[in-house]
This record gives sequence, structure tokens and C-alpha cells, in this order.
Amino acid sequence: MQRLYDFLRRHPTWVDTFWAVALLGLSCLWMATGDLGTDSRATAAALCVALSLVVALRRRAPERMLLVAIAVGVLQLVADVRINPGDFALLVIIYTVAANGALWASRLALVGGLLASPIASVRWPSAQQSGWSQVVGAFFLAIPFALAWVIGDSLRTRRAYYAELEERAARLQREREAQSKAAVAAERARIARELHDVVAHNVSVMVVQADGAAYVLDASPEQAKQALETISSTGRQALTEMRRLLGLLRAGDAVGGEYVPQPGVDQLGDLVEQVRGAGLPVVFEVEGDSRPLASGVELTAYRIVQEALTNTRKHGGPDVRANVRLTFRDSELALLIEDDGRGAQQDLYESGGEDGQGQGLIGMRERVGMVAGTLDAGPRPGGGFRISAVLPVKAAR
Repeated sequence: MQRLYDFLRRHPTWVDTFWAVALLGLSCLWMATGDLGTDSRATAAALCVALSLVVALRRRAPERMLLVAIAVGVLQLVADVRINPGDFALLVIIYTVAANGALWASRLALVGGLLASPIASVRWPSAQQSGWSQVVGAFFLAIPFALAWVIGDSLRTRRAYYAELEERAARLQREREAQSKAAVAAERARIARELHDVVAHNVSVMVVQADGAAYVLDASPEQAKQALETISSTGRQALTEMRRLLGLLRAGDAVGGEYVPQPGVDQLGDLVEQVRGAGLPVVFEVEGDSRPLASGVELTAYRIVQEALTNTRKHGGPDVRANVRLTFRDSELALLIEDDGRGAQQDLYESGGEDGQGQGLIGMRERVGMVAGTLDAGPRPGGGFRISAVLPVKAAR
């Protein structure tokens, strides 16, 4: 039964043709036994066939079939072919046009349906009914045509409503997908920044210490030993930060685990000591009253200083020195990191490193932008490189 229903739904013209043949059969029965109102059976038969054709093709060409039905109605009046079963096609086409046809065709169908009954009453008056009876009869005969149009128009409105709901649901789905993609992209960028800051800084320290240890291994075993200890501690610190980052990514697995909090301004002293131990002289100054800040600002400040000192070691050249200054103000935290080395071209920083894959100033600007701060970076007039950042702050609660 379901297969038959699906087949009929895929072939609506076949269904309409079936009912058109049934209507033609009733019309033939009427021509054989009823009062035609005209002496020409051929004319009546032609009109009945045309009305059956209207039913068969109503869903393929509703507007054209409406015009055919109106033309048949006019010919029926002119040829004096009385009301017959074939006129039922007018009800069918009015419903079809109201449900599926163009707006002009729907209005024309309503007007034609309302006029059909009064015109038929005038053209073929009943001798047994008085004038008022004919008026009342014409009124009640017009009701089916009006109902057919109302039902069809209601179906059109409901389809339009469902189509709007589907379009709105599809639009919301597209918006959710776009938001999800944007969130994924933002999260990937955040992870990339974290990985870059953790790996680039600690690995660069380890590389510098390893080179130094290899250089003094034979001449000064104690210095080589100290360098290896620095490499070991730096590697452990890198692993700790990597575990913290992975713990943040695995929110479900992190429950019950212990992960080191994100670094902040308080850890800058340890960072500077680590950089000094790697062979880079750093002057660290703090101005103003130090106080706890929002975690996002704390992490941003730490990563900016970390990235700036990493770039100084990578691009500053030999005998380079750096200055780091933190200034706590009422509503902002100012960072100033300078070095007196040879620096690097600013376009190299902007493009993300020599291989184009690093973060450089790109990651710094993204971090500063996330806390609504400002960043200024470029070559220093006296030589070297200078990075200045201002971060709006609110005291942590």
C-alpha cells in the first residue's frame, strides 16, 4: 500500500487523469439520458471533453486550464448547453489555482466562481421557482465555489508558512554552523599561540644552553654541567606547561587532575631569571603598585614579555642586552621591552618568522586585541628592537 501511495504521489497527472475519465463517463451518461438544452450533441460532447481535460491537466498548467474552463463556460452559455456533471471541473480548477496558481489566476478564479451561479440562474431560469427563490438558490450554489477557493488559498498559506519555517530553520542552522566554525578557528588560533609561546621560548633556551655546553665541554666541565642542568629544568618547565595546555584541551580528563595555573605577572621574575641563565642580560623593572589582575591580562602580559625576549635571543645577535619594564597605572598596565641588538626587519616579524610559520607579532597583536589593548613594535632609533603594549586592566576579584 505504501508503494502504491508513493507511486501515485510521484505521478499526480495519472491520478488526475483517472478522475477526468470518471468525470467524462458521468458526462456521457448525462448526454445519453439528460436534458442537454441544445440540439447539438457534438457541441455538448466537445465541451464535456474539454472540461475533463481541465481536470487531467490541472496540476501541470493550472493557469492555462483556468482560462480553458472559463472559455468552455462562455461557449456553454452561447451554445445553450445546460448545467451538467462536467461543470464540476470548475470547482476543481478553482481549488487548484487558489492552492498552486499565480496570484492573478487565483483572484480570477474567485471572481469567476462567484459569478458562475448567478449567470447560470439567469441563463437557465427555473419555471417552478419565483424570483426570490432563484436569488436564494443562486446564492447557495455559489457557496461551493467560494469554499473551494477558500480551501485552496488556505493550503497555499499553510505551505508558505511551512516553507518560511523551513527556510528560517535552515538559516539558523547555517548561522550555527558559521558560529561553530568561527569558534573552532578562534580556538585553533588560541592553541597555536599557546603552543608557540611555550615551545619557542623553552626550546630556544635549551638550544642556546646546548650550544654553550658543547663549546665548553672540554675546557670547563663545570659550566657544561650547569648548562645541562639548565636544559633539564627548562625541559621540565616546558613539559609542565604542555601538560597544562593539554589539560585545558581535555576538559573532561582534567577533572580531578592537578595542572599548573596559567602564568601571570608574578612569574615574570622567574622568566627573567631563566633568560638570564640562558646568557641574555636582562634589566627588569616594575613601577607602580603591583596588584592581581584579570587572568586574561596576566597571561597576555606574560606571553608578550616571553615572546619579546625569545625574539631578542633569536635576532639580537651577540652581546645583546634587554630591558623589561612593567608600569602599573590606575586603569592600565604598560609593558616596554627593548634590546640593543641588531634586531630583525619588521616585515620578518609581521610575516611570522623566516619560514612564515611562526607567530611573531601576529600572535602578540591577537592577544592584545583580545583584551582591547594596543601594541606598538618596531626598530628602536638607537638600534635594536622595541615593543610597547598597553593593556586595560580591572582588579581581579
